[in-house]
Amino acid sequence: MADLPTKLLVFTDLHLVNQGEDIIGLDPAARFAQGLHHALSQHPDAKRLVLMGDLTHQGRTAQYERLKTLLADVPVPVSYLMGNHDNRDVFRKLFPHAETTPSGDVQEMVDLGETCLITLDTLDPNADPAHSGALTAAQLTWLQDCLAWAQGRPVLIAMHHPPVETGFPGMDGIALRDPTALRVILNDYPGLVHVICGHLHRTISGHANGLSFTIFKSPCHQQPMMLGAADTDHSVDEPGAYGIVLAGPAGFVVHTEDFAIAEAATPLRDPFSG
Repeated sequence: MADLPTKLLVFTDLHLVNQGEDIIGLDPAARFAQGLHHALSQHPDAKRLVLMGDLTHQGRTAQYERLKTLLADVPVPVSYLMGNHDNRDVFRKLFPHAETTPSGDVQEMVDLGETCLITLDTLDPNADPAHSGALTAAQLTWLQDCLAWAQGRPVLIAMHHPPVETGFPGMDGIALRDPTALRVILNDYPGLVHVICGHLHRTISGHANGLSFTIFKSPCHQQPMMLGAADTDHSVDEPGAYGIVLAGPAGFVVHTEDFAIAEAATPLRDPFSG
């Protein structure tokens, strides 16, 4: 894998709640702690941790304080994104060193050498419909400036709300609103672009509207496989996961790891593998 030298660890939809609370009987903090420990212990060569929004469930101070505690010993830089369950103002007070733009958006461009990571803040506190995401004209201009600086290198775009439809009408209705302008900008870029997202609590990948994309599961609760579902309030206790992105001049290879399953499994050698 000499041409894929940079490893990123990706978590999305942590949904941290207050101490003593749960979501469908699950403790989001415990699930994230388990997944984070597994990721860092199995991938000590990772260069960065990317947290793709819905860091908390209600955007409360106590919930971000729990996140700070969970991240206290993380040995690599962390990129933070905002999701529809977050509160940008509360987050910035608790994480004053998180990268932001002059307009206050929690987003950054990270030079990975032969590739680039660009994070986008899609939180819209006044969203209509509620929980949908948006990008302002200023953010799109900022993105264009970042892409110009990338100079054709492979670019990984991280954002909470997907800019493509996925076959879940309810969730598609609260994805990124008016994604056409973003799609045009990314499709016009002369280099390779891959988009990673959260929000849906499922592992989904594809190529649509000219965009190559991957959507990751939550470490906590997941959306059941209910293609065609018109609502957004179904959750199920399926194994949590995190993502692993290998980035290099050839592009991006994306893996997902169901960490509870991985911890319980004992690797066995196939006697017929040669």
